[in-house]
Amino acid sequence: MCQGPATLNPAAVSRRIALSALTASLLAGLGACSDGTSDPGPAGTTPDPAATDSTPAALADAGAPTTPPAPAATKRIRKSFIPDVGLPPVVNGLAPVVTRILTKHPVVFLTIDDGDTKNPEMAALMSQYDYPVTIFLAQTFVKDNPAFFKQFQAQGSLIENHTISHNINMVQKLGYAQQLAEINGMQDFARDHYGRLPALFRPPGGAYSNVMRKAVADAGLKAIITWEAKANAGKMDYQYGNALRPGDIVLMHFRPEFAADLAAFRQAQLAAGLEVVLLEDFLGVR
Repeated sequence: MCQGPATLNPAAVSRRIALSALTASLLAGLGACSDGTSDPGPAGTTPDPAATDSTPAALADAGAPTTPPAPAATKRIRKSFIPDVGLPPVVNGLAPVVTRILTKHPVVFLTIDDGDTKNPEMAALMSQYDYPVTIFLAQTFVKDNPAFFKQFQAQGSLIENHTISHNINMVQKLGYAQQLAEINGMQDFARDHYGRLPALFRPPGGAYSNVMRKAVADAGLKAIITWEAKANAGKMDYQYGNALRPGDIVLMHFRPEFAADLAAFRQAQLAAGLEVVLLEDFLGVR
């Protein structure tokens, strides 16, 4: 027996139509993925590049928070020490002699003498290490180019007195008047070229006498400065011990081996954990 056509349920027909539409939509989506195209968005719009660009500039344009760039390197902040030792006064017309500062602070004082060699790398190294130094100049070495040392002044260093002629035999061969002339002559030279009268004096070769101490005091200087440690020929030399001590005054020179001497000093300074501070600041004789 043959049966007539089946009667369709309206609800079932609706479900089939819905399923067919869903299947067609899924197939269309799969086709779009397979050909590498993307949804262009609503009609009349274009994709927003910032939506997928993760560069800092794009994120900033999109209003997203970004990490600021690291600040440029700056000079370190030098520690401040309240002096626990004062400069001895002039007594009986004789200037005091200072060989080392007997301080409890972890400080060291770098001094550089003469001025014969003038190399651009010298100022660059001092700036790199951020060292303030006391510079004892002799006119005979610097008169050809006194302006060279102004760059050290600009870095915070000070120019002091090392006589006119750098006569290492002045204690033995020069009388009071001649020594005073040597010292006063350099005072005038420093004032004229560097705008400041020196307050400290270093004897050529380090030798001094009471005659010299009187001449130094009469010239208006406050002290004779010597040393117990020096950077020389690329190494450190010590009169006492084998390392830098707090309060040491270190001798260097403007010589061809300047860079090697400074490197030797820096190694010793860092190993001892000492801060390089300006002698004049610590003694209050600016």
